[in-house]
Amino acid sequence: MNTIISLSVSQLRNAAELKEKIESLEKALYQILGAPTKTTAPSAPKKKFTMSAAAKAKISVAAKARWAKVKGKNSAPKTKSKMSPAARKKLSAMAKARWAKVKAAGKKKL
Repeated sequence: MNTIISLSVSQLRNAAELKEKIESLEKALYQILGAPTKTTAPSAPKKKFTMSAAAKAKISVAAKARWAKVKGKNSAPKTKSKMSPAARKKLSAMAKARWAKVKAAGKKKL
């Protein structure tokens, strides 16, 4: 059998024409039989991507550095908001007044 390199231009053209005819005949046959048309080049199955241990370690170190950077900005402990004694007294008086109204109306709930 001849290799592609040793073929002449006319032989290559003839081979290309024959291949086109074969493909068109196969397509017609598949249409008659009701089978799906065949693709000309089957795709190779995808290889599963595996990562090396060194690459995983680099990613881990980078992620930890990012989190440390984010957490470092907000490292101050949150403090509870403190209410002044005057504000606390005012809220207490308001609550007592509200409950006095409810009890005066003869209810046991707000």
